[in-house]
Amino acid sequence: MRVEIWSDIACPWCYVGKARFEKALAAFPHRDEVEVVHRSFELDPGRAKDDVEPVITMLAEKYGMSEAQAEAGEDNLGVQAAAEGLPYRTRGRDHGSTFDMHRLLHFARERGRQVELLDLLYRANFAEERSVYGDDGRLVELAVAAGLDADAARRVLADPEAYAAEVRADEREAAQLGATGVPFFVLDRQYGVSGAQPAEVFTRALTQAWGERPRLKPVDGGSGAADGQGGQDGQNAAETCGPEGCAVPQH
Repeated sequence: MRVEIWSDIACPWCYVGKARFEKALAAFPHRDEVEVVHRSFELDPGRAKDDVEPVITMLAEKYGMSEAQAEAGEDNLGVQAAAEGLPYRTRGRDHGSTFDMHRLLHFARERGRQVELLDLLYRANFAEERSVYGDDGRLVELAVAAGLDADAARRVLADPEAYAAEVRADEREAAQLGATGVPFFVLDRQYGVSGAQPAEVFTRALTQAWGERPRLKPVDGGSGAADGQGGQDGQNAAETCGPEGCAVPQH
């Protein structure tokens, strides 16, 4: 069974949701037969690489709230993250373009190091003091820590077209599936789970999707045929994660 996860490094609920999903997957009896694929999604597409600003400022401007309200939202996220054992800095973080990070993640996937790099990017963005935005040197350091070659990572970052098509393809596919926010989990192209749901929701989704996988049905005459018996619910459109930064810009 394949689980595809659309997410963005800038999305705090993606950070929390990944931990909750992994908790459910770790307890799933068939976890060794589940392939997890991480897909690209930008919450702020088109933002210039050098356009970096404090998270609190961005939230207040984007959602028309006061800085005190934005800070309260960050405090809530800190509580949610701590409940999953995740470090989270509620003050002093930056916001910026994640396009280069997604390009680097596609490069890492080719070399079997995507999960390692994704975890490092999340931790760097949400828990560490040094910003990950507008700093190729920082991204190269994280790529090396994930087991990637430094020179190869630099070449990817230096070429704005490297893996750009792959990032855009993921984003188009998310739109086609009805995703309007992240995180967005798609199980065997049969079921969709929107947002950072509790682990028990992911457990139910995994169990249901596993039980409705296509089975081979014997046919008289000796020739086998695949009889798909997947679920009928189809994809559920993802919902906005809330004012914490998971809303998809409207065009």
